[in-house]
Amino acid sequence: MSPLLEPGSVRVASPRAVLQVAAALGVSSEFLTRESGINPELLRVEGETIPLAQYLSLYRLAEQRTNNPDLGLMVGHISYFQGMNLHLYMTTVCRNLKEYLNVIPSTVRLQGDLGEVLIRSAGDTIRLEWHPSAKDTHNWRCLNDEMLHSSASIVGSICSLPVPVLAAELSYPQPRDTSGLKAAFGSQLRFDCEISCVYFSRECLHYPLIDVGFDLGSDFRAGPEALFEEPMEGDPFLRDTQAAMRRALPGGALTIDTLSHSLGISKRTLQRRLEVFDTNFKVLLQQLREELSLRYLRDQRLAITEIALLLGYSDQASFSNAFRLWRDCSPSEYRNKQRD
Repeated sequence: MSPLLEPGSVRVASPRAVLQVAAALGVSSEFLTRESGINPELLRVEGETIPLAQYLSLYRLAEQRTNNPDLGLMVGHISYFQGMNLHLYMTTVCRNLKEYLNVIPSTVRLQGDLGEVLIRSAGDTIRLEWHPSAKDTHNWRCLNDEMLHSSASIVGSICSLPVPVLAAELSYPQPRDTSGLKAAFGSQLRFDCEISCVYFSRECLHYPLIDVGFDLGSDFRAGPEALFEEPMEGDPFLRDTQAAMRRALPGGALTIDTLSHSLGISKRTLQRRLEVFDTNFKVLLQQLREELSLRYLRDQRLAITEIALLLGYSDQASFSNAFRLWRDCSPSEYRNKQRD
């Protein structure tokens, strides 16, 4: 497949997941990387990317060699666990599933240019839709299964109450054996649909997220009450403002307008109240990002790309440029110094 037909790139976590499943099913990783033209050394570099065309070639070759129709479901299971640290962090940021669903499109973006997940209202239900970027993968079962299964697994695991999949619509024809699909999405399956999506009850939007309840590391929970240590930052209004900003950051659309709306006050009122503390939205945002970045970088379980998302940056490069202004070094250099 020519890269010209499939522009874009994916992060190496995605091909690693495919290779892991293929190896478990008896297919050589060396063979798959060689035949798809992927440099295996790149796969060992955290945050590295490979061309989307190479990834799709690898995936299709793995599908052929394993001859397992449930390959995508298995890859989705691993993709879900690859992002577990990020999902757990988000339970300390978001208060309920509705807030978390606003972040899911951003978490999918971490994988690269595979496509996007959209959340839509559908009567008494909500649905998570998968929209691939490569048009020729629209009705390709593997990629559809992977994205829906990983998304459904996230939703089902972070809520304090069960969130079953009510139904699934799939863009590909009905396979002969649907047992794996029923195990993943339940018995209400529809095939040859316009898009692939899964449905959840609308009431689950208000479900609170889990409280982990055990120690995941001294810096794991960087909650709003611990963000700033200056006495003036103990004011309830500033704490609420910082908490609202932190919840909005991963969605990538935090502005003074969206912040004032979430606080239930006008933009001008927000500006006036921040002036009392001799600060403003831009200064507070920069302070918040810098403080959080230091906390996140001390946790080796978070990748730099995940930290960039948590801080609301569009990509790792934007985060790195900002961090250099704060600390005169890159995020990875700072992390290595802390490790040493």
